[in-house]
Amino acid sequence: MAMVVALFTVPDDDPVLEAAGLEELAKLGVTHAAFFRDASVAGLVLEGWAFDARDAQRAVRAVAGTREGVRTLQPLVQMTVSSAAGYAGKGKE
Repeated sequence: MAMVVALFTVPDDDPVLEAAGLEELAKLGVTHAAFFRDASVAGLVLEGWAFDARDAQRAVRAVAGTREGVRTLQPLVQMTVSSAAGYAGKGKE
């Protein structure tokens, strides 16, 4: 599964996820998308089993348009976290 995070500046108004952009993401194999933002920066997390990280710029353009200064980040480590085997939950090591 590929995962990409894109960071880009946004104007004062809220960006809109258009149907055409979402259709393009689906064609690229993206099955999950999350959108974050603060006052000036937006973050877009894209992932999917059939998504190829080499298509990250195309996927970001489908949602963010042709914005300047788009940065894409790819994971260095991705893992599942669960409770340690044998830990009884008593707070002791």
